[in-house]
Amino acid sequence: MPYLFAAFCAVWIILFLYLLSLSRRQRVLAHEIEELKQIIDRKSTARPT
Repeated sequence: MPYLFAAFCAVWIILFLYLLSLSRRQRVLAHEIEELKQIIDRKSTARPT
């Protein structure tokens, strides 16, 4: 029974770390998207129409 408990805990720890990793990646991607939007806005306003 102790092995079952250890495996159960290990699975939850791995899942938690994976979700933290996904959250961090999502934050980085959102930041990069915002930067790209700002670059596009600057370039579109800099061009004479």
